[in-house]
Amino acid sequence: MEANRGQNGIQLLLAVEQEAQHIVNAARNEKMARLKQAKEEADKEIATFRAQMEAEFQRKLAESSGDSGANVKRLEQETEAKIGHLKKEAARISHDVVQMLLKHVTTVKN
Repeated sequence: MEANRGQNGIQLLLAVEQEAQHIVNAARNEKMARLKQAKEEADKEIATFRAQMEAEFQRKLAESSGDSGANVKRLEQETEAKIGHLKKEAARISHDVVQMLLKHVTTVKN
């Protein structure tokens, strides 16, 4: 009877160990499934974010490219206006500058 009880105890321990192994394997499989699902969700979020950033980049690129002709034209107009202003100022003071130079060149100091 004692041997039977010992044998039953061993069988019970083996059964419990097997059940525990099944529980651990099931938990491991569930964990792997959750990790796979989380990775898939993260990949989707990354793809969505990347698409948004690419769209924004393309929009800004289109805006800046579209304005480059307008910017060039505006800069040309500003440059022409500044050149015109400098020519007017040079014409206005050129007589005074020439007179000042002649005075300094023709004045002899002893």
